[in-house]
Amino acid sequence: MIFLELVLQNFGPYQGRQTINLRPEENGNLRPIILFGGMNGGGKTTLMDAIRLALYGQRAQCSTRGNLSYNDFLTQCVNSNASPIEKTRVELVFEHVKDGKMAEWRIVRTWTKNPKDGKDELGIVIGEWPDKSIASIWDEYIENILPLGISKLFLFDGEQVKELAELETPPQAVIDAIYNLLGLELATRLSIDLSILSQRKRKDVADIQERADIEEIEQRLAQQQEEKKAAQQKLDELKQQLVLAEKHQQKASDKFVSEGGKIAQESSQLQAKVKDLEEARDSLRQTLRKLAAETLPLNLIYPLLIQAETQADKEIKRQQSIAAREVLQERDSRLIDYITKISLDEQSVHQIQSFLQEENQALEQEIETEIQPYLEVDTEAVNDLKTVLNIQLPSQNKQAKDCLEQLKTLQDEIDATETKLQTAAAPEVYKKLEEKLKLSQTELLKAQAAYEEGQRNSDQIQRAFTQTKKQLDTYGGETLKSKSSQDLVNRIQKVQETLTQFKEKLTLKKLNKLEVEVAECFRYLLHKSDLVHRVTIDTENFSLSLYNLEGKPVPKHRLSAGEKQLLAIAFLWGLARVSGRNLPVAIDTPLGRLDSSHRHNLIERYFPSASHQVILLSTDTEIGEAEVQTLREQEAIAHEYLLKYDSRSSQTVIEAGYFFS
Repeated sequence: MIFLELVLQNFGPYQGRQTINLRPEENGNLRPIILFGGMNGGGKTTLMDAIRLALYGQRAQCSTRGNLSYNDFLTQCVNSNASPIEKTRVELVFEHVKDGKMAEWRIVRTWTKNPKDGKDELGIVIGEWPDKSIASIWDEYIENILPLGISKLFLFDGEQVKELAELETPPQAVIDAIYNLLGLELATRLSIDLSILSQRKRKDVADIQERADIEEIEQRLAQQQEEKKAAQQKLDELKQQLVLAEKHQQKASDKFVSEGGKIAQESSQLQAKVKDLEEARDSLRQTLRKLAAETLPLNLIYPLLIQAETQADKEIKRQQSIAAREVLQERDSRLIDYITKISLDEQSVHQIQSFLQEENQALEQEIETEIQPYLEVDTEAVNDLKTVLNIQLPSQNKQAKDCLEQLKTLQDEIDATETKLQTAAAPEVYKKLEEKLKLSQTELLKAQAAYEEGQRNSDQIQRAFTQTKKQLDTYGGETLKSKSSQDLVNRIQKVQETLTQFKEKLTLKKLNKLEVEVAECFRYLLHKSDLVHRVTIDTENFSLSLYNLEGKPVPKHRLSAGEKQLLAIAFLWGLARVSGRNLPVAIDTPLGRLDSSHRHNLIERYFPSASHQVILLSTDTEIGEAEVQTLREQEAIAHEYLLKYDSRSSQTVIEAGYFFS
């Protein structure tokens, strides 16, 4: 199956008739990707809805339909500027086999505002000729081409992938689609048909009383079937109410925080915190005052103290030189007397006297060149000064600096806390915010309780339905009068047992193949072969388990958000490959919140290989300039389109090209 063309006329924001070529080829060369670019709200999702609507009509699971009736939904889809007499039209042309030959199929759906009978008009054209017979049974016929149950695995969006990535087990709708895609539902359907045949045969041969009993059981079963359906619908409604209550509670909680309710709630603790901080600040200030009462203020004359220290050192040195001079003069006098007594010759005595005289003159000169004393300090005073300069002042400076830093930190914290207190809601506002928050919490609790009660009721009805069905299956087995009928029933039972075994083996076979494909796709997308070596899939709920090269489990919570999304995409890709169905893939908002490396892997590895035809609808931030250039270099893009949305007229026009053409 290949989509060839999509025509929109007055559909959603698309005014007038706009035709889109979807053929995955350019100048005769096969290229799988058709790339649509558009900003949020510009009509990308509307294109996906148009494809779904064309294929499935009233059964289409469109994004904007919600709980609307089909009539209201069609009316909503009409362009707001369309002429009242002009029809809204959606056409989808695709290529598919008909009578053993490839043919072009055109689905045409048209309607006006408030359509007649609440439906659209459907036309099916094969080749050049309309086919009314196929149009009359189109809902059944399309199930042979692209069943509705599996369409969400081929026509999906980034949010669906993100939801699938976060869940431990796939939702029931995806599980049903997997059964359909892998062909596992055929055995179940055949078993159900055989059960119906068995019930009819028993009913045919039973006596009047037994037939009445069987009819009573069948009526009860039909009633329980309706009750089960109603209970499920009620449960779905309760689920919606629960989701809505959760949103209201979250909104009230956010408003409580943003408008100062939380701060008002914590005001007493914040005020106590301010008081403690102020006490700590006052203690630091007291420490600084004590330091100021000691030697710390001498920092103000620190340069003068250094000068005084230098002057004192020089004066002490001068005093020591004068004292030394007096000692030396006395020693010189004794030395001359001694030399005279030992009768040295006169020349030698004269030389010694000259030497001593020169030494004394040098000492005198040194004393004279020293600065003049004005401090007249003693050694003890100089030592005290040095203690102040070298020990006391550095120590107290450090203490003072530490105190000032702590004081600044405390003051900043005090200011921040007081600023926070100023944003607290006023008492009357806080009371209203608190009441709304409590009301939303109460409503949430009620919704949770109602949903749980609905779940219990649904489970109870299901159990009763299963019991009644079992009673009907086994009823009248001993009273059958016809041996042929008995043989038929027995054979049906054996066939059902065989079908059960067949289904189990088929499931294992299909899932084993799917496990290999998912693991291979995941490693290919992840480009990290050492993280996951093997993938297993649970046969009951289709949950995935991952194992590394050593055979040890890899918990899913260890994967990053991007890796989880790649795993979900690998799961969908593996399903498509195992199913063997050659179907197009359409992806809305394809890259979600992936980081650059995972985004590159999807661009380079997944999109060009996901299918023979891949329709991408992206914003300029998802597939940016670098990403689109990569796809162009790979020659993977057949067509590029830009959805240009005019906010003033709320209209979208489709033009050739992309954001970065």
